[in-house]
Amino acid sequence: MRLLDEHMENPMSYPRDLVGYGANPPDPGWPGAARVAVQFVLNIEEGAEYSPLDGDPRSEIGLAEVPGGRLPPGHRDLAFESMYEYGSRVGVWRLLRLFREHDIPLTAFACALALERNPQLARAIADSDIDVVCHGWRWEEPFHLDEERERAHIARAVESLQRTVGRAPEGWYCRFGPSAHTRRLLVEHGGFLYDSDCYSDELPFWTEVSGKQHLVVPYSFSTNDSRFASGALSTGEEYFTMLREAFDYLYEEGEAQPRMMSIGLHARLAGHPMRAHGLRRFIEHIKGHDRVWICTRADIARHWLRRHPPNSGLDG
Repeated sequence: MRLLDEHMENPMSYPRDLVGYGANPPDPGWPGAARVAVQFVLNIEEGAEYSPLDGDPRSEIGLAEVPGGRLPPGHRDLAFESMYEYGSRVGVWRLLRLFREHDIPLTAFACALALERNPQLARAIADSDIDVVCHGWRWEEPFHLDEERERAHIARAVESLQRTVGRAPEGWYCRFGPSAHTRRLLVEHGGFLYDSDCYSDELPFWTEVSGKQHLVVPYSFSTNDSRFASGALSTGEEYFTMLREAFDYLYEEGEAQPRMMSIGLHARLAGHPMRAHGLRRFIEHIKGHDRVWICTRADIARHWLRRHPPNSGLDG
């Protein structure tokens, strides 16, 4: 109660940043005077989701064609497993071809165990310039882990990705959201340029963690194909329209206030033909605009580090 009273009596002690950059965000100075930095993320999670095969009490129940949870605890949901397998067997290759054919840079939010179990995909990423972000050891919510186990999973995930794709991840992104310890554990581990465990902005920002300046490159659920799983989208046309409307508004607004646009993809969702068709139309749409920077998340993080280094007064 004392902590609650303190935050009520002294609003400035409230441990959340509800202001950010406010009415006057900084000019990010994107390359080529771009109005929008567009960034595509392919989430690689298939094979790392919850499963009794890995000692979990239930099979995965979310982010697929239909909600799971039909089977009793302890039983494998073979139908749900196969929806995930579509992503790793078919959808991921369709999306990788699409991005390669259009020469579009790509970031992968990769669960380490998923790539260990799909060596062909790991080799394809290793042989590419895909920007690899660590998406955890497994596709698990870190707030279910105690601090020591979370620390161990971060270290295990980084070591695994170094082994399977031949390079250390520069960024980090949890499943859904971090624990109260995640960001501090990332800083303590070292080697991470940034994390994306945040949905609060359309520009990167610096935050202080354990006395150090740490970069956050926010992510988004609003322009994410997960909306197919929630029922908010049904067709490729709806998907294209959603992405196009967001981009067009940002492009217009970007004449005065440039921003970034994050587009999240899952091979088991966007990798289906009608959705890939909508995604392809969107890629063609943005390539018809001059002042667009299509980049990776590492590109954005490095640009921010050079253009707006820590202690430059841009502390979100």
